[in-house]
Amino acid sequence: MTASRLHGFRSVPRTGVIYVMHEAARHGFLLERERWSNLGQGAPETGDLPGAPARLGSIELLLDDHEYAPVVGLSELRDAVAALYNHRYRRSKKSQYTRDNVAICAGGRLALTRLVSAISRSNFGHFLPDYTAYEELLDAFGRFVPIPLLTDAATGYAFSPEELEREVLGRGLSTVLLSNPCNPTGRLIEGDDLGAWVEIGRRHDCTLVFDEFYSHYVYGTDRTTVSAAEHVDDVDADPVVIIDGLTKNWRYPGLRVSWTIAPPEIVERVASAGSFLDGGCARPTQMAAIPMIDPEVADQEAAAIREAFTAKRSLMLERLRDLGVRVDCEPRGGFYCWGDVSELPEPFATGRKLFERALEAKVIVVPGVFFDINPGKRRPDRSSRFGNHVRFSFGPPREELERGLDALAELIR
Repeated sequence: MTASRLHGFRSVPRTGVIYVMHEAARHGFLLERERWSNLGQGAPETGDLPGAPARLGSIELLLDDHEYAPVVGLSELRDAVAALYNHRYRRSKKSQYTRDNVAICAGGRLALTRLVSAISRSNFGHFLPDYTAYEELLDAFGRFVPIPLLTDAATGYAFSPEELEREVLGRGLSTVLLSNPCNPTGRLIEGDDLGAWVEIGRRHDCTLVFDEFYSHYVYGTDRTTVSAAEHVDDVDADPVVIIDGLTKNWRYPGLRVSWTIAPPEIVERVASAGSFLDGGCARPTQMAAIPMIDPEVADQEAAAIREAFTAKRSLMLERLRDLGVRVDCEPRGGFYCWGDVSELPEPFATGRKLFERALEAKVIVVPGVFFDINPGKRRPDRSSRFGNHVRFSFGPPREELERGLDALAELIR
């Protein structure tokens, strides 16, 4: 297509993992997938795990399944999601989630897109570093001002309730978005700290949007799962939005089923946004999701994930340190290690250099600069604080993980 025929279209850059996977494809990843180790893409292994429920093998289609589903989602699935959160986090609470608190969507990015499209003009806080896809998302609609909130390696990327309250009041924040556990650092907010965050949102009428797609991957705690839902007082009034789905926590990224849990007024608005953005999640995949959301099945899956990924986490931490990669803080959640490569020999001492050389060894990692999200490129064009960082994923099967770490060791040494 010639440039003249592109009049009226803006350039949409390949950012984050999309850029990484495009570069890997140029180096032959798609043609020789079995010889590569993908320690970059943010997806867990999808096969059988010891102790986990049997994996979905087929989806039966009935005549009704060829019809559109409601944009807000099937009532049966919305009921199942509400019941799961009540079972896990709200057994002793008077206020209980219902289907009116749940909207179903075709994947996490789309759920977030629906949400931000419905936000009015306001100051919108987001953390650095955080999920790469937030960058384009927070600039897409131009309805609010994204304001970065910095965390630092020196404090293990922690952000206290006191710091949150100061930022909410000082910057006039109406909404704050974060991944919990954090992608990429593995920082986890739980227990009393998480309760204090929710209380601050409630007290200052600041909507807290928790991206909980890694909430089954928690370590160093007696909890199997973590959610802000545990600390909500009134499910119909507290300004807490939770986004989750089958992608990570049930290890079904290909089904593209997610949900938004929020007060009914917010659910109505994201459903209205869905009516023009996407039209709703496919009926067959929603029906397939219902049995997986059963509390017994979901808890069995979460326990199996904890067992398998705890072992892979230990392996990756040990091997990265042997290579000379400094891990600023051991991940308390998710399946990533956020590594500082500045002490590696040249030409591996920056995230981009290691990424480029690793591709030659058929290993994929993600440079840390992609997590220094800068919506609208409003911040000055200066060196990123995360230029020496790399996100390493222990999401793949153990065999692939070991193959990739072996290849990195051979490459560096």
